Amino acid sequence: MKNSRKGWLRKRLKITLIFLLVLGLLLVGFATYTVRQSFPQESGTIQIPELKAEVSVQRDKWGIPHIYAANSHDLFMAQGYIHAQERFWQMDFWRHIGSGRLSEMFGSSQVDTDKYLRTMGWARVAQQEIQEINAEMKAYLEAYADGVNAYLTEHQGSALSLEYTVLKFLNPGYKPEPWQILHSLTWGKVMAYDLGRNFESEIERAILLKTLTPNQVEELFPPYPQDLPVILPELQQGERAGKGRNKNVEVLLNSPDVLPALESITKPMIALEQLIGPRGIGIGSNNWVISGQRTTTGKPILANDPHLGVQIPSIWYEVGLHCTPKSAECPYNVSGFSFAGMIGVIISHSDRIAWGVTNVQSDVMDLYIEKINPKNSNQYEVNGKWVDMQLVQETIQVAGSQPIVQTVRYTRHGPILSDVSPNLKQFKSNQPLELPQNYAVALRWTALAPSKLAYAVPQINRAQNWQEFRTAASNYDVPAQNLVYADIDGNIGYQMPGKFPIRAQGDGRYPVPGWTDEYDGNQRMLQKIRLPH
Repeated sequence: MKNSRKGWLRKRLKITLIFLLVLGLLLVGFATYTVRQSFPQESGTIQIPELKAEVSVQRDKWGIPHIYAANSHDLFMAQGYIHAQERFWQMDFWRHIGSGRLSEMFGSSQVDTDKYLRTMGWARVAQQEIQEINAEMKAYLEAYADGVNAYLTEHQGSALSLEYTVLKFLNPGYKPEPWQILHSLTWGKVMAYDLGRNFESEIERAILLKTLTPNQVEELFPPYPQDLPVILPELQQGERAGKGRNKNVEVLLNSPDVLPALESITKPMIALEQLIGPRGIGIGSNNWVISGQRTTTGKPILANDPHLGVQIPSIWYEVGLHCTPKSAECPYNVSGFSFAGMIGVIISHSDRIAWGVTNVQSDVMDLYIEKINPKNSNQYEVNGKWVDMQLVQETIQVAGSQPIVQTVRYTRHGPILSDVSPNLKQFKSNQPLELPQNYAVALRWTALAPSKLAYAVPQINRAQNWQEFRTAASNYDVPAQNLVYADIDGNIGYQMPGKFPIRAQGDGRYPVPGWTDEYDGNQRMLQKIRLPH
């Protein structure tokens, strides 16, 4: 009896082990199938009805795709398709950052971040750019969007990307919407923010004034040296650096109540940094170009080392864009690094020229402390008079919850960031400066006005010489960049295009009073210069 029971147990154990083994193999097979079905097709033929002619995509020994097309429409449409094949999750995620719509994907955990992003208003600025865009650029961006959408038509869920299989457990109803021109343009806003968050330094310096003297803060964060060569020598030193802080700013920053407001702004900034990547020590770039007079080959050497934050997948996507043949309608023959979500290549070389890009790290963000009417929170003071704010209603869709309506308030300087920051306090009435009973912190930033950056990329990609490159670079307004150049004729050059604030007073290193014109100015496009060769 005991032997028969042991035999029965061994049989049951054997059956159980076989079942578990089969189940494990099935799960491995399912996981492998789920992962592999989203892999890009790298051979064979793909039918895309919207193409005007046949397009060839050839991958080199490193797996880098080179696109060959007979016209510009097909070239950029194929680039959109190829980007979507390999990077659509990244594209989808970043477009939700750019428009402040993360809650649609990830639920209530991202509401605060969305409020911060909607207050910035990148999508609103991009919509203005769409209204101003010329026919050629619009056609390029539409062709790119059509390529992305051609891929989306045939791929959904796990066939689109493994991440959507995981997302389904969190948000079963999510389905990616078609790609739009807006989504390509908001990418530039995200990059401008990533490369130019210098208002964090304004906040940090102001907070340090609680425990350090102004001289000690300046010693820790020294201003840019004024004894170095300048690009525009006709500007006097006072014009370059402003007139510094005056007594009113000192009193304002010494207030025990304004600093908690500034500190509170850092919370959504940190949350966003976790999404788009860190900045700080070790995040920097360098580039250089050497004349052929100093090389053994007699030809220029150009090098570019951009240090954007490490991400998975990489922020860069290497690709070749080739017109067959080159013509006035299709003038591209470039290979280099693109951003998935945007047409063209950012850092590249063509059959005629090469160029590199690094960040200027210019101070293009200013914080203003605004006086708010105690009787009407939607009014602020300008030169002794109450002025109505511009109010913008934003509806945030939240996965698994009810929509949230947010009112974004604008002053003449820009959106009020302190509305999306907690722990605000009122000024005390016994300050030596006549301080407001109520206040808000507004941001003025060059990226919150329509930009021409989208024009610069394809124009640089098709430039044939220094003058064409320089003309194209003039549209590289936000973010400001250091551009180095070389061509097959032996010319080298340097250009620093960008839109910069020309301040009436102050140097942009600390928040300033916003209720007078004392600290106002304008924003100007600066660009120079050709190096000798």
